[in-house]
Amino acid sequence: MQGQTISLLMSNVESIPGKNVVSSLGLVTGSTVRAKHIGKDIFAGLKNIVGGELKAYTELLNESRNEAIQRMMMDAHARGANGIVNIRFATSNVAAGASELFCYGTAVVVE
Repeated sequence: MQGQTISLLMSNVESIPGKNVVSSLGLVTGSTVRAKHIGKDIFAGLKNIVGGELKAYTELLNESRNEAIQRMMMDAHARGANGIVNIRFATSNVAAGASELFCYGTAVVVE
């Protein structure tokens, strides 16, 4: 799958506007666990004092979301889906300084 582009219709509601769901292929997931960088933590602590966006963490979360979505899409593609509905995200701490970003939805075939 490396280097292959997967194109799926995706929605965070139970349908894809203008399309009919003809079959449901079950739950698909994607996740990634990322650890914080000590340098970013120190900078974030200083930034908390003066306020403002923590751009390094914003970038890390964007990368994590994209990776989790790609893994979920690969799962759906492997099942023969051409769409994913009811997409949701969840996060959790899995170890000191490491967090998981989890993405899940329902793989579907739409026409």
